Amino acid sequence: MLDKFFKGAATAAAFSLATALPAGAVDLQFYFPVAVGGGAANTIEALSNAYMEANPDVKIDPVYSGSYQDTITKVITAARGGNAPQLAVALSVDMFTLLDDDLILPFDDFLETDADMAWVNGFYPAFMENSQVDGKTYGIPFQRSTPVLYWNKEAFKEAGLDPETPPATWDEMVEMGKALTKTDASGNTTQWGVRIPTSGFPYWLFQGLVIENGGTLANAEGTETYFDSAPVIEAAQYLVDLSTKHKVMEPGILDWGATPKDFFEGRSAMVWTTTGNLTNMRNNAPFDFGVAMLPANMQRGAPTGGGNFYLFKGTSDEQLAAAVDFIKWITAPEQAAKWTMATGYVAPRPATWETQTMKDYAAGFPQVLTARDQLEHAKAELSTHENQRVTQILNDALAAAITGQKPVETALKEAQAKADAVLKAYR
Repeated sequence: MLDKFFKGAATAAAFSLATALPAGAVDLQFYFPVAVGGGAANTIEALSNAYMEANPDVKIDPVYSGSYQDTITKVITAARGGNAPQLAVALSVDMFTLLDDDLILPFDDFLETDADMAWVNGFYPAFMENSQVDGKTYGIPFQRSTPVLYWNKEAFKEAGLDPETPPATWDEMVEMGKALTKTDASGNTTQWGVRIPTSGFPYWLFQGLVIENGGTLANAEGTETYFDSAPVIEAAQYLVDLSTKHKVMEPGILDWGATPKDFFEGRSAMVWTTTGNLTNMRNNAPFDFGVAMLPANMQRGAPTGGGNFYLFKGTSDEQLAAAVDFIKWITAPEQAAKWTMATGYVAPRPATWETQTMKDYAAGFPQVLTARDQLEHAKAELSTHENQRVTQILNDALAAAITGQKPVETALKEAQAKADAVLKAYR
C-alpha cells in the first residue's frame, strides 16, 4: 500500500519549504532508534531517499542506533567526543539530559516566518509538554506514542464477554481478567487475563496507572518527584495485586519485547503496550483484535511517549538549515501519514489526520484512532534532570515491589528519598 505513496514522492514542488537550502553539498548524519516492530527502518530509508531525490545537494546518512537507550548513549558519546550527529531522534524525556550536557539547540533560532510559527504550533499540546521548557522548543515530535490496551476479541467471545466491549475501568479489567484467565487440568495457567510489561519501560506503563488514579510522578520543571504520594502508592499496589491478589496477570517481571508474541500466541487476552506496535499487531495477530484507551480509575489518562527530533551543537549553519528543512518536510502531513501507516506511531499533528490519505486509512483500520483520541487525556511522560538515574530508581522500586522483595509503600518511599538526593542540586 505504501509503495504507491512513495512512488513519485520526489516531486520538487511538493517538497518546497520556507527554509532556504545552501547551494553546496551538505552531509547530514541522522541517528535513528529502531526499538519496536513495524518496519520503521525501511520507512525512514524510503522517506530519506525521497527527500534526497528532491534535494540532491543534501545527503542524509541514517544511522540505525538500536534501542532508545542505545541511541542516547551513542549520541552523548559522539557529542562529547566532538563528533555529534547533526540531528537525531531520541526520547522526548531525554530533553533535560541533553540540556544538562549543553548538547542541543532550540528550534526557535530557526523560526523566522509566520509559516515557521504555524508549523511549530501545529503539534498536539500533549506532545509539546515533553518538547518545550523555559519558553523554548528543543524537541520536535515525530516518533510519538501512548500506551493503549489491545484485546483479543476471540478470547472475549470464548469467555462469554462482549467482544466489542473492552474494560473501561480498573475494576472491569480485573473482572474481565478473571473470566479470561484459563487453567489446564493440572492447574497450570494457559491464558492470563491481562499483561502489563514490567521490564524495558516499566515506569511508562505504570505512569498510566498513576495518571488514571489522579496522581503525577514529577513536576513540569523536572526538579521534583512524587513517588511516595498516595495516588502513586495506590497505583503500584493495584499493579502488584493484579498478580498476587486477583490472579489475572502472570507474576514476576514481564518482558516488554515479548509482549506482542505473548498476545499473538494467546497467552494473554489483553495487553498494554505502545501504539508503536499497532502495525505489528495488525500484520501478525492471527485473530480479530481491538484497541482501547487505558481503563480509568479516578479518570482516564495515559502518558505520552516516544521520540523527538533534536538539533546538535557543533553543526554548521548550512547543515542546520538543511536539518531543519528535512525535519519540517518529514513531519508535514503527507509524510507523517506514511510514517503512521507504516509503524502505528501517532501522527503528532492534527493536520495529518485531515489528509485524505489518513482518512482512507482510518476508515479501513479504525483502531488507529484510539491513541489520537486518548491524547485528550494524556499527560507528559516522566522526565527530570538526570532522567535516566531517576527513572532507574523508580524502575528498581517497582521491580522490588512486583517480586515481593519489599512492600509497595516501603519501596516507593525509599525511591523518593533517592530521587530527592539526585534532584536537590537542580532546585
